[in-house]
Amino acid sequence: MPRKKRRQFTSEKKVSILREHLVERTPVSEVCESYDIQASVFYDWQKKLFENGSMAFASDRVRHRSKLQQRVKRLEARLVEKDHVIARVTEEFVRSKKEYGEP
Repeated sequence: MPRKKRRQFTSEKKVSILREHLVERTPVSEVCESYDIQASVFYDWQKKLFENGSMAFASDRVRHRSKLQQRVKRLEARLVEKDHVIARVTEEFVRSKKEYGEP
């Protein structure tokens, strides 16, 4: 028996499906039947919506702060890499000075 191909719903479509139940008061069983999804999938989407829904109301300042923190982490990583490069170059310079007998 061939397996059903797994469908991928976009995030917009998932919200639209959830809206049918939450706003239009369509029973979960009818919503799931009309879109041919399992109730467990529906409830998983609903759980994710409620857990992450606060992001929709987060202020731009919070998002901006998060972006700045990510940029700081990237820049700190670059500084660490530069420090390693400088250490290697300095070590090589000292070794070559000793090799050629310069004071």
